[in-house]
Amino acid sequence: MSTRGAGAVQQLSLGEQVAGFRGRILPRTNGDVSWRIRELGFVPGTEVSVLRRGPLGDPIHLELRGYRICLRKADLAQVHVEPVTSATS
Repeated sequence: MSTRGAGAVQQLSLGEQVAGFRGRILPRTNGDVSWRIRELGFVPGTEVSVLRRGPLGDPIHLELRGYRICLRKADLAQVHVEPVTSATS
């Protein structure tokens, strides 16, 4: 993990994270997140946790906004997050 500059935010793809990861969804600067993903609650500022992954990495079981959902890795690839630690949440 490296950051570029003092105020740089580390952007990670939600589809690449492992079980136990907690992060905050970031606004997109290049492209747009699909309307389906946004309507499911994947909007900037929302905290999300990766609960577990399927046997071959798909689907990914997540928790956000008080509910749990399973989505394909391909659907989550366009969602970027920053890690959240207990000190910042």
